[in-house]
Amino acid sequence: MNGKPLVSIVSAGLSKFGKHEGLYAREIFSYAAKEAFDRCPNLNPKEDIKAMFIGHMGEAYEHQGHTGSAAADWAGLVGVPATRTEAACASSGAALRSGIYAVLSGLADTVIVGGVEKMTHRTTAEVTEYLAMASDYPFEQFHGITFPGLFALMATAHMDAYGTTQEQMARVSVKNHHHASLNPKAHMQKEVSLESVLTSKVVAWPLKMYDCSLITDGASCVILTKPELASKFTDQPVHIIGSGQASDTIGLYERKTLTSLEAAKKSAKTAYEMANVKPTDIQVAEVHDCFTFVELMSYEDLGFCPVGEGGKLVETGETRLGGRLPVNTSGGLKAKGHPVGATGTAQAYEIYLQLTGQADRRQVKDAKIGLTHNVGGSGATATVHIYRSDQP
Repeated sequence: MNGKPLVSIVSAGLSKFGKHEGLYAREIFSYAAKEAFDRCPNLNPKEDIKAMFIGHMGEAYEHQGHTGSAAADWAGLVGVPATRTEAACASSGAALRSGIYAVLSGLADTVIVGGVEKMTHRTTAEVTEYLAMASDYPFEQFHGITFPGLFALMATAHMDAYGTTQEQMARVSVKNHHHASLNPKAHMQKEVSLESVLTSKVVAWPLKMYDCSLITDGASCVILTKPELASKFTDQPVHIIGSGQASDTIGLYERKTLTSLEAAKKSAKTAYEMANVKPTDIQVAEVHDCFTFVELMSYEDLGFCPVGEGGKLVETGETRLGGRLPVNTSGGLKAKGHPVGATGTAQAYEIYLQLTGQADRRQVKDAKIGLTHNVGGSGATATVHIYRSDQP
């Protein structure tokens, strides 16, 4: 039998991902919150929600900190204790952990957890600089390396060690663009060919333009409550049955290996053991494909295939819709978009839809157990969560 539920998701919301001209992050978050409230008519937000945790990476984009209070204000939750969490691109994965802590502690029965980022009004050079703040300043940023460069180092190490190819990475892009074409909230709802990925402009070899995730605006949230209270709000709860988080050295140069993320492996081990499930039990997953190579590496870190065989797994088609284990049915960071603070709970939103049968054209048939994998920086933070639906 799977593990005992830690908390239950009773609703979820997601803004459209893309370019939101003229809107501040707080306004974008209000769209996600409104969807979550509208999905759950039995919820009285001002009375039932006892705390709020929101992932938000950086003040630099809008010259705005204090995101917890700003977002709570615009979501109609003035007075609710609101806290911002920051863990680079895993900021809302960490917020989800904080929400779980709050409910399990007994301090708050019902909480809203989410994330937001407004990025597209900045230039590519500015966004690159702001994102680089999640790497080691004196030994990485100072010398000019960016995140495409850091992940390119990992990719080339993996290619050298295991024979992983650029074509295998490109297949991740093709797959996730196909999934995004079925997602009305995705930033890039278009198919791409293998050839167009392979011939796109080099960003940091072997990573090309279509291997890289998008600069995106967006927000996401989920509403958590005690499992014994879930029926008060919905007859379709999704239970979180496993939760793991770990850290690693912030600098890539200090790692024992460049071909896997130790924080992700530790997080997955914790979550699997807590949930009492194995990798083979997972039926749908959202993983952190900030670059196509990272999805291949995540297959290995999460135990979906043997070490070194991530490239071979994507070639089989098993991680595509209709396959044995569909991965990134939302389109992933690659094509749905990557508004960094929003990504972790956007992944949870997709799994919530899948496990409640609400994913429309990208629905995975009879999915009951799902997983999310959210990475911060070059792997200095990782969170893994496992979800279960008990619906027949």
